[in-house]
Amino acid sequence: MTIETAAATDGLSRSLKGRHLTMISIGGIIGAGLFVGSSTAIIAGGPASFLSYAITGMLILIVMRMLGEMATALPTVRSFTEFARAGLGDGAGFVVGWLYWYFWVLVVPVEAIAGAKILQQWLPLTPLEIGLGLMSVMTAVNLMSARSYAEFEFWFASIKVAAILVFIAIAASYAFGWSSPHGSTFANLTAHGGFTPHGWIAVIAAVPTVFFAMTGAEITTIAAAESSQPGKAVAKLSTTVIWRILIFYVISVLLIVSVVPWTQVRPGQSPFTLALNTMHVRLAGTLMSAIILTAVLSCLNSAFYVSSRVLFVLAEHGDAPPLLVRLNERRVPTMSVLIGAAAGFLGIVAATETPQSVFDFLVSSSGALIVYVYMLISLAQIRLRRDRERRGEPPPAIQMWLFPWLSIGALGAMAAVLVAMAFTPRMQQDFYTSCGTLTVAVLAYLIVRARRNRRRRPTLRSS
Repeated sequence: MTIETAAATDGLSRSLKGRHLTMISIGGIIGAGLFVGSSTAIIAGGPASFLSYAITGMLILIVMRMLGEMATALPTVRSFTEFARAGLGDGAGFVVGWLYWYFWVLVVPVEAIAGAKILQQWLPLTPLEIGLGLMSVMTAVNLMSARSYAEFEFWFASIKVAAILVFIAIAASYAFGWSSPHGSTFANLTAHGGFTPHGWIAVIAAVPTVFFAMTGAEITTIAAAESSQPGKAVAKLSTTVIWRILIFYVISVLLIVSVVPWTQVRPGQSPFTLALNTMHVRLAGTLMSAIILTAVLSCLNSAFYVSSRVLFVLAEHGDAPPLLVRLNERRVPTMSVLIGAAAGFLGIVAATETPQSVFDFLVSSSGALIVYVYMLISLAQIRLRRDRERRGEPPPAIQMWLFPWLSIGALGAMAAVLVAMAFTPRMQQDFYTSCGTLTVAVLAYLIVRARRNRRRRPTLRSS
């Protein structure tokens, strides 16, 4: 086999197993957004902040159920971004694919920088040097094979899951008074300004922040393309995995605000570390730094993989340069991986060597993109289901609950997230710059479509 083999001939590998897909789903959604970012939600919502996670988790569960239905009905679709193409046409496939790629390719430098800052406390190197080193390692891992990525992610995610389960066990014992010297600590839920110190509106207003921390479960639909039975894998994992993740998030945050007065939580500092210190767990800070580092590397690994595979799928449909559809002898889209690596290297340099405002602007330009993507996927599910019903075909094995009302309700809830972003001062920049990114993607599609139409006209005349 040659080093570069056309995807249409051999296609991506089919080397991923069920255990890989399960942990990839969990790994993509449990990251620094839980271990550190939960501080922002707790400060905003107080003890009731765990309800923000419950509301957001249910919304993402509904989206994943839609994906499960579409994966069952269209088992040949290999990436969740392509469900938009199947339901809404080539324009939606182009826009969703590029927006999703842009979202994840910016996650690469963000996670690399976060990992570098953690490692700096143990290594005598600068954040730039460590960040470039992390990028080099992850580039090598993703160039090896899909199986190497999956093995790394399996163990990264396993560590995260084990850490959360241990934390839940320790915190539950303390909160119920079994290991606490002062008895049950559930009084913290109401003792410091009440259960909702800033009102119920604050609990709802925290949903946009939580929403972005909990995205990533849909990675399963992309990784499943490299398993033996993609449609079956997606259908199985689309709802079962999100239930586990929902439990991890909601129970963890509930126990944190039960063990620690919410007023002691500080923005940007891990509430998990604070809770472990409160429970007098030895070396809590060091342990949590190691776990957060694992979470960061897991997300970095996933971002590398997802961005390369989405770019590969775009190239397959002619929405990206054709050279990106070529695979190496290990069936890895080499150029797509290298483009993600280049973006990561440039992002790290921009964040550490150039004015921070440049990098901050790039990050904020992806702030609301995942909401746009989910909304278009939801519209595609409604359209595909309606078309199926009009043709008189039987419903798929996995069906969306309470269709169409729950699908429409999810669309309304995501629109409400965008409205909340537009009216929340600290999120307004993310919202408006993301609107600019969406506009650029739509204009790019219109330009590409116009060029394709011009190329077709001479062919039609000659025929």
